[in-house]
Amino acid sequence: MADIIKGAAELGIIYAVMALGVFISFRTLNMPDLTVDSSFTLGAACSAMLCVSGQPALGLILAFFAGCAAGCVTALLTTKLKIQPILSGILMMLALYSINLKVMAGKSNIPLSRILGVPTIFSPFLDTGLERYIALILNTAVLALIIVLLYYFLKTRFGLVLRATGDNDKMVRASGVDTDLTTIVGLALSNGLVALSGALLAQYQGFADIGMGIGMVVIGLASVIIGEVIFGTGSLLRRLIAVVLGAVTYRFIIAGALELGMPATDLKLVSAAIVAAALSMGTIRDKVISLAGRQAALSRYKGGSR
Repeated sequence: MADIIKGAAELGIIYAVMALGVFISFRTLNMPDLTVDSSFTLGAACSAMLCVSGQPALGLILAFFAGCAAGCVTALLTTKLKIQPILSGILMMLALYSINLKVMAGKSNIPLSRILGVPTIFSPFLDTGLERYIALILNTAVLALIIVLLYYFLKTRFGLVLRATGDNDKMVRASGVDTDLTTIVGLALSNGLVALSGALLAQYQGFADIGMGIGMVVIGLASVIIGEVIFGTGSLLRRLIAVVLGAVTYRFIIAGALELGMPATDLKLVSAAIVAAALSMGTIRDKVISLAGRQAALSRYKGGSR
């Protein structure tokens, strides 16, 4: 049981980085960006190839900037060519599939096995007292650094403009601000974080696969929604932490489902059900409150008529 909890926490922290990227696009910019599925794989591919070359740390950095480049292209399709955001994401997602295969030298899977002698960021700590917990420690450190940097970035003048663009882009444009630039920066940052998450996952799991990004947008959205519903949406810092806790909670839900005997092939179905339940929770709550109010009013009416 302890290993299950530990594994769920480690994966939850890695996916939390991706969820923060989805938070920027879906919540901050209010744009449905489907590039996420392929930019996640792009980060994993870049990370894996640099690990094979003996540069795992550089692989994380390159993965982030490769994700930023993918986000920029999606944003340019949306802002300059006036293509609908969801279609821009689909086009970039399709294009990245071929690009990811090229990055992976035409292979659909890149193993990063310790047996093969491929180094990762965790390799220096193997055969030490930290080996058992080093993944949890390093991933938590990376996540904490991202939260701090993201918090202070979104509190800057440009960060405030970025947040305002998602709330009311017409008002921002009327104020003389170039909303195209804020959209490009926002989607670049979003996909950069998603790609970094993919890079971390590849080194954590010991492989990069061409199909590992499928459904990531659903997982990211599930993490954001679960975090908002359970942990609230108060201040900016609270929202960022809620997204992180939502990702960890999501992984615990998945781990619990697997422990109960659910086939791994059904995980995508579970993810879709979780997102649907989370998205409809507000509507269900309102209907329950309305129904309870009508029942109370009916009871008072019957009591008064007597």
